[in-house]
Amino acid sequence: MTTQTITQTKREIVLTGDRTTGKLHLGHYVGSLKNRLQLQRQYETYIMLADVQALTTHFHRPELLAESVRQVALDYLSVGIDPERSTIFVQSMIPEIAELTVIFSMFVTVSSLRHNPTVKHEAKERGYEDLYYGFLGYPVSQAADITAFKATLVPAGEDQIPHIEQARKIVRRFNELYAPVLVEPDILVGERLDGLDGGSKMSKSLGNAITLDASPEEVGMHIRKAKTDPARIHKTDPGHPDRCTVFGYHGIFRPEGSEDIRENCQKGAIGCAACKAMVTDAIEKVMQPIRERRETYKHRPQYIDEVLMAGTAKARSAARQTMGEVREAMGIHYFK
Repeated sequence: MTTQTITQTKREIVLTGDRTTGKLHLGHYVGSLKNRLQLQRQYETYIMLADVQALTTHFHRPELLAESVRQVALDYLSVGIDPERSTIFVQSMIPEIAELTVIFSMFVTVSSLRHNPTVKHEAKERGYEDLYYGFLGYPVSQAADITAFKATLVPAGEDQIPHIEQARKIVRRFNELYAPVLVEPDILVGERLDGLDGGSKMSKSLGNAITLDASPEEVGMHIRKAKTDPARIHKTDPGHPDRCTVFGYHGIFRPEGSEDIRENCQKGAIGCAACKAMVTDAIEKVMQPIRERRETYKHRPQYIDEVLMAGTAKARSAARQTMGEVREAMGIHYFK
């Protein structure tokens, strides 16, 4: 498997998306949304509201899906995703994805899924001792998402690398068994943003995130509470920037000044409060235009529904064509 940068060989189709389990946050922005904004100007882009995959961990809360589908769609529009450039669609309304998932599951071993490091990590994180079928098969479902649109590039976080590798193996196996009609995807890995607690990446489920609809006051509050170097007790104590969550934010949101912060922190020449204030200002420069667009779109619920209906219709057409080729390759296209 290879990873890509945006400046490399031009790709034709991009597929990406998010599970609709609640509001998106800065980790999503840094890890994937920033790349999508650039990619939509260059490639044919499909962005999926993964409501079916949301059920892998939230099957007991189906009411969350209807609320979150529109919330995540609003997040997309707020960060600058353009419906004229990107096709935003609802996963559950594309039955061809479900059909592909079933077909792929016939030749993917349970052992390979159990050994997927991302599946193992999330199962441990959530305390799952006995895995549900849908949770274990998440990589198979994701492979169907990607191949339904013959996507060649998937912008995602580093934790998705095992899933994309699984998708590539599935594509190779299908093409060997039947006919070379599916396309192997590459991954464009985004930056990782650590959570406010410093223990892992920013995550909704861990409660260590800054949501994209956060007010300036909420952003400031979260950053003030963010974990810093635990060994630094006094302002003049020499710091260890690489142990500090906030220093990582400097590297992402104000990279031009991060080396100065490193040097001053190591010398004990800057305190944590001043350091946090600077990174808060940098984050606010990102958040302000997002808030302005959100204010426009949140008062247009009918427009959001129209975007989703139009995008889903276009996505359905593309997936239907791929599914026709899959059935033809397998010889199960009975009535021509």
